[in-house]
Amino acid sequence: MLLLPLLSLSALWGFVLNLTVGDGRALLRANTIYQAIGVTSTDLGLQLQGERTRSVIAATTRKLTEDLGEQRARTDKAVGDFQKAAVEVDGDISDEMRASVGTLNGHLGRLSSIRGDIDSGNSSRLNGMTEYNRVLDSLFRLYDQMVSVPDMAIFQQAAAMQSMGNAREIIAREQALVSGALIDGRLTEAEVTAFTEYVASRKFLYARGMAVLDVGLREPYEKMFAAEPFLTFTLDEARIVKSGKAPADAAGWNSRMATLTERLDKIGLTATGGIAERATEAATSILVRIGMAGGVGLIAVVASILISVRFGRRLAGELADLRAAALDLSEVRLPRVVRKLRDGEAVDVKKEAKPIKVSGSAEITDVAGAFGSVQRTAVEAAVGQAELRQGVGQVFLNLARRKQGLLHRQLTLLDAMQRRTHDPDRLEELFRLDHLTTRMRRHAEGLIILSGAAPGRAWRKPVPVLDVVRAAIAEVEDYSRIDTEHLPVAALDGGIAADLTHLVAELVENATIYSPPDTTVIVRGDMVSNGYVIEVEDRGLGLAPDVYALVNARLADPPEFDLADSDRLGLFVVAKLARRHGIQVTLRASPFGGTGAIVLIPRKLVTEQDALAAPAPADAPEELPSRTGKKPLAVVGGGHHNGLPRRVRQTNLSPKLSPPPAPEPESKPERSPDEVRDLFSAFQRGTQRARQEEDNEGDDS
Repeated sequence: MLLLPLLSLSALWGFVLNLTVGDGRALLRANTIYQAIGVTSTDLGLQLQGERTRSVIAATTRKLTEDLGEQRARTDKAVGDFQKAAVEVDGDISDEMRASVGTLNGHLGRLSSIRGDIDSGNSSRLNGMTEYNRVLDSLFRLYDQMVSVPDMAIFQQAAAMQSMGNAREIIAREQALVSGALIDGRLTEAEVTAFTEYVASRKFLYARGMAVLDVGLREPYEKMFAAEPFLTFTLDEARIVKSGKAPADAAGWNSRMATLTERLDKIGLTATGGIAERATEAATSILVRIGMAGGVGLIAVVASILISVRFGRRLAGELADLRAAALDLSEVRLPRVVRKLRDGEAVDVKKEAKPIKVSGSAEITDVAGAFGSVQRTAVEAAVGQAELRQGVGQVFLNLARRKQGLLHRQLTLLDAMQRRTHDPDRLEELFRLDHLTTRMRRHAEGLIILSGAAPGRAWRKPVPVLDVVRAAIAEVEDYSRIDTEHLPVAALDGGIAADLTHLVAELVENATIYSPPDTTVIVRGDMVSNGYVIEVEDRGLGLAPDVYALVNARLADPPEFDLADSDRLGLFVVAKLARRHGIQVTLRASPFGGTGAIVLIPRKLVTEQDALAAPAPADAPEELPSRTGKKPLAVVGGGHHNGLPRRVRQTNLSPKLSPPPAPEPESKPERSPDEVRDLFSAFQRGTQRARQEEDNEGDDS
């Protein structure tokens, strides 16, 4: 635990020391490079500028002079000195600077070719001057690479001096161009354009450099710019640009330029030397601070290591004992308790929650005590939760099984009473009682489902979707408000028929409860690529978007049943059934207001049956309602549509809101008692046949 901070501290100390030493070395290296390449390259630039001016004059007069030959000799010597110095400091320069040196050497190698063109008269003075400019441009790019010091203040001053040096080169180009024009007294159009560009560049470079230079370096330039030679030079520039002609006083021009360039070179050398001296002083100061800070830091690191090792050994032993006790708790004791609870075994809290015994500092013993408290609380909570859930589950299951048995007996008694009754009014009341009992049985099955058991009803053969929907509607109290729309013919796996009936019934009942009593609940279905969809839509107030998201999350991944949230018992049952069979149930806002529930039954559970599309005989019993113990919904009234009950509008409306009764139609003769008895006897025989088929098929399943 202590090793990592110590290593980090040591690494950080070394990293900072390396960076600081690197800055100092960079400053010293910059001074070394300046003393070697900087000095020789400066002399090389001056010699190239002088040769350029004399070469322009030679290109104008078409004569080679002794002065030009002497200048070329001085240039060759400067080239040799520079190349020798570059070789000596090759190990200290960067890759970028090494590339710049190579580029400059390549241009210097073309000097003989440039001179030959001028000597033979094949090059005009502007072309020859341009060739020399290219050599000097590569030299000034090398100067840019030399301005690389880590001290920001020194770097800014060096960069500013580089701009001043570039401006000095522009003045030299102006001087060379005008020196050739003084001989024949004219400037070509191209030369005037070039001179104009030189003037603009010179002004820009001086302005940029002066804006950055500090007071000590800027003051000599300010004095020179305010002196007579420079002011006269700027006037000469303006006249040349405006007239396109060389100055009339050649001797005066040459004298003023000699004085001006001499002062500029002197100021430049002084300023460059001052910057180099600053770099050396900064490097020395940095190295001194490095020595002091590095030494003190090293002592601190060594002392930290010694102290940490001493205390770390003791702490490591104490932590090892605590770790062993914690691992025993997390990997052995608590898993053993959970396993016993899962297997239904009794757990002794005192025995399983023994205190953790460790020795050491107060902090270690406090942590051990905290672990012991957590252990005891966790074991007690797990035991209590397991006992609570087990007890609640058993209560649910026992009550549901008892209630289911009683309801089954009640359905049997009702069936017998219906067979013995011939009075239509009594028979209708028995049918209503049968319907109520069926709904009670669904609630009992819901408790069984919540307890984790299965209700136990299943069919081996596929069951039509139509029968499933009709059976679900028959289990809802306010079934007269439910309308069915398009339901393509299809059948479902018999193993899920009872559970799907329960699931749809819960959704339909939820729709009727949470929508106004004068509205209609629509049930529709359709075959889709992924299976079969049953949609239940009401016209209630709907829910907020965040509530829809919460409910859909619970339907997709049902949590443990919470006794405090019994208001949504039906949704828990729906989630359990959907998860059992891989059915997707989603709630969403209806475009007409209210809520729409979408039930997607997987394709593997759906069987297409074209034969079911044919209409059933008028006296055919309803298959699934008969199998589930429910009677035909004759009490709904209003006839049937596609074999489904159709409600009559305003049937359940309050008498005060009912419209005036319509005139009674002409009365028809009532059926005789024998006709009524024969009618219900035929109805009972059909129901009995359906129940017998159910019993036979249930035995097969």
